[in-house]
Amino acid sequence: MADDELAELRQRRAAELQSQALSQQAAEEERERARAAVQMALMEILTPEARERLNTIRLTRPDFASGVEQQLILLARQGRIRQKITDEQLKGLLAQLVPAKRDFNIVRK
Repeated sequence: MADDELAELRQRRAAELQSQALSQQAAEEERERARAAVQMALMEILTPEARERLNTIRLTRPDFASGVEQQLILLARQGRIRQKITDEQLKGLLAQLVPAKRDFNIVRK
């Protein structure tokens, strides 16, 4: 009896692990498809230099770069972007989006 129960538990656990692996694989494929869709949209919106700049920003600030990408895609879907955004235009947009830095001067007496 104990061997049968143990075998059944092992089978259930193996089935759980297999279904978990399949769901993880499906989620990974979905993320990859979404990322490819974003890249295709950016190829239509940005010039190569602007895409390169955005990729460089992604290395240092991934969340900020993702936010910028989403905003650009949203603007393009709304029809508010009529031509490809150049590197200079992207610089101006990034300057508007980056919060102003506060300078602190410490004066010792």
